[in-house]
Amino acid sequence: MKAENGSVTPLMKQYNVIKGKHPGALLLFRVGDFYETFGEDAIKASKILDIVLTKRGAGSSSEVALAGFPHHSLDTYLPKLVRAGERVAICDQLEDPKSVKGIVKRGVTELVTPGVSFNDQVLERRSNNYLAAVHFGKTETGISFLDVSTGEFITAQGDKSYISKLLQSLAPAEVLFCKREKETFIENYGPDFRYYALEPWVFNHDTAYESLTRHFKTASLKGFGIEGMAEGIIAAGAILHYLSETQHHEISHIATISRLEEDKYVWLDRFTVRNLELLFPQHPEGVPLIQVLDQTVTPMGGRLLKKWVVLPLKDVAQIRRRLDTVEALTKHSGLLAELTQHLKQINDLERLISKVAVRRVNPRELVQLAKALEAILPIQKALALSDIPALQRLAAQLAPCDGLREEIRNVLKPEPPMLTNQGNMINEGVNAELDELRSIAFSGKDYLAQLQQREVKNTGIGSLKIAYNKVFGYYLEVSNAHKDKVPASWIRKQTLVNAERYITEELKTYEEKILNAEERIFTIEFGLFNDLVLHALDYVAQVQQNARVIGIIDCLSSFAGIALSSHYVKPDVSDSHVLEIKSGRHPVIEKQLPLGEAYVPNDIFLDHEAQQIIIITGPNMAGKSALLRQTALIVLMAQIGSFVPAAAANLGIIDKIFTRVGASDNLSKGESTFMVEMTETASILNNLSDRSLVLMDEIGRGTSTYDGISIAWAIVEHLHNHPKFRAKTLFATHYHELNQLAEDLPRVKNFNVSVKEAGGKILFMRKLVEGGSEHSFGIHVAQMAGMPNNVVLRADEIMHHLEKEKVSEQAPQQKMKEVPKSNYQLSMFELHDPQLVRLKELMENLDINTITPVEALLKLNELKMLLQGKSVKH
Repeated sequence: MKAENGSVTPLMKQYNVIKGKHPGALLLFRVGDFYETFGEDAIKASKILDIVLTKRGAGSSSEVALAGFPHHSLDTYLPKLVRAGERVAICDQLEDPKSVKGIVKRGVTELVTPGVSFNDQVLERRSNNYLAAVHFGKTETGISFLDVSTGEFITAQGDKSYISKLLQSLAPAEVLFCKREKETFIENYGPDFRYYALEPWVFNHDTAYESLTRHFKTASLKGFGIEGMAEGIIAAGAILHYLSETQHHEISHIATISRLEEDKYVWLDRFTVRNLELLFPQHPEGVPLIQVLDQTVTPMGGRLLKKWVVLPLKDVAQIRRRLDTVEALTKHSGLLAELTQHLKQINDLERLISKVAVRRVNPRELVQLAKALEAILPIQKALALSDIPALQRLAAQLAPCDGLREEIRNVLKPEPPMLTNQGNMINEGVNAELDELRSIAFSGKDYLAQLQQREVKNTGIGSLKIAYNKVFGYYLEVSNAHKDKVPASWIRKQTLVNAERYITEELKTYEEKILNAEERIFTIEFGLFNDLVLHALDYVAQVQQNARVIGIIDCLSSFAGIALSSHYVKPDVSDSHVLEIKSGRHPVIEKQLPLGEAYVPNDIFLDHEAQQIIIITGPNMAGKSALLRQTALIVLMAQIGSFVPAAAANLGIIDKIFTRVGASDNLSKGESTFMVEMTETASILNNLSDRSLVLMDEIGRGTSTYDGISIAWAIVEHLHNHPKFRAKTLFATHYHELNQLAEDLPRVKNFNVSVKEAGGKILFMRKLVEGGSEHSFGIHVAQMAGMPNNVVLRADEIMHHLEKEKVSEQAPQQKMKEVPKSNYQLSMFELHDPQLVRLKELMENLDINTITPVEALLKLNELKMLLQGKSVKH
């Protein structure tokens, strides 16, 4: 915007300088009582926030788009901008406009991004809000995650597939990487993440190492177990740099950094996390596992459970400790109910104490913090008095924080205002001057009445009165009849016709107090509140520890609750190589069944010696995919410490779960279904271990039948004959030819999901039985799906022709050449359906020359009943 002489106004000069320092951010520029946006920012903001877009300097050569909102509405509008993926620079006035001549000094006080926010409207209570940084090294890739709202800081490194799995599992809100590596990042991990590219110099090992040791005040990083993780250190250093760049300097709550060790957790590649629908459904109407498992009642528990689900344990002792604790809680239902009741009273300890650390906590949140700490006391007592060693150990890790609780209770009112400038947040009796000022400010009339009565008594002037005007302030008025009684210490200010007006030192002092009382009250209250926040800073580490322990108690209580309500059993987890599930159920599907319909359970047995690979045949819709998924989910649930949906489960530790289940086309990258299927399968075969669980569903269906059979056959042979590893495998297929493998390979067994055929219809029994299946019933399924009748009839005709020719030595191309030509007048009786064959027989045996009208009607009814699938009595 330009001034009248054509030059840019001082305000816009200032704006352009600040905007130039943050070119990638949407700048909220404080002007008086409004935050304004200009130019492209204004156009964006008006669309996202649905606010009016106007113009500044309309009609002039310096016309600029303008959109703004009142400063007190920042908490309403800021989350909308951040959720829309914008990085938002908040530019505030750094001086009081009343005390400045000319332009007010302004500067960016905070840069809020999708991955760096403390705003409750931006954050989801039950999910972490991670900022991630990725660094591509020569041989390995480093990655780091920080949730600035909780202080959790982790780092890891590994190959690109491991990094991909972590990105998908932890789902960061924003990812940082080097400008030079943008193409590499998008090629490996896709364009769907919100990202920000940093300058190459940020990704330097020495710079990052120094940054981390300076922040943690340590000489090295050995104590965190990350000393040798060069790429992980660089990624973590980039995150600390970004915090500084976004004006986040108060970060004492980030007190440690931990290593995410790949070897400690079950390998779940990104395909498996997606295919098993652990955290997110693949379809809008789907239900992920977490939705069924999560009965946590605190935000800390909800966030921790998500991490447990994507990071199942491999350590038998640790898994058993969790399972034993869950078992103990299921046997002490009274204790479980008591714990749940107290846990419900605990607010978000982790994020509340983080707000204390960054000086963004408000009075109401401090009271919530005190209430949460108070609710910990009965939990600690109940756990300590239980006879469950694991719970007693957890009780010992809880810190009561008595000093902090008492200080908050003593200083703050039970229901203080949200904002510090609203006043009336400090208790009576905390500060004598504050109490006096409140008395003056809110009891002024009483004070003046007392003063007037006292002076009437002292002077004997009965008509004395106290009044106020803007010129003199407060004054005493005495009629001329009594002016000889006025004390010498009074100072005359004005003479009227019938009276004199005076002031006294006491009245003047009172006047100054009452006029400055509100401002002074605010200053004192704000100072006392800040002292309280500083006092709370001493408890950050203790409260963070409490939050971690409460999260664990909440998760284990949730497991116990769902075990009781859903009839889950404790699995026997060991170092054996046996995977045995008796009457296993799918934890998600069984919850979605219509009322009164029971889930059909199934047994699974896999080991290294007799039954390493099960080939499961059966028609589509019979439940093969559900069986595969439920096996993986039962293993996963057991290894996170949960009871499982089965009658019994004996599970040897699984260290990798691979799934090739369901279509997952990546057509946007120009890859076909078959190409994606083969890529995922190759990833499985190249990463096998001796304790892997491999689930493959309909491998090879994306290509021609004979190609598909050949590929599937070769994969089964490879898994069986692997020189090092005997990966336990469930292989669902519609290629019945694969049943032949069981005759040649000793550890391959055939099973099928049984189907009953009755009256030409098929009934899905959903029961796994030994032996292969001969038919796919695909045409029946097509008929059930509402396929046009002429298509169903033609498909059946072709199938029967091909099945007849199976015994011959003809080449497949020759078989197809001899398929009967399509005839749209095809007789309904050519469909090989037992009902229609019976119908044909009845019609052929009918003598229409001798039948009576009544017999004809009866015969017609019989034919109708036969078509409806009802039995006909003879």
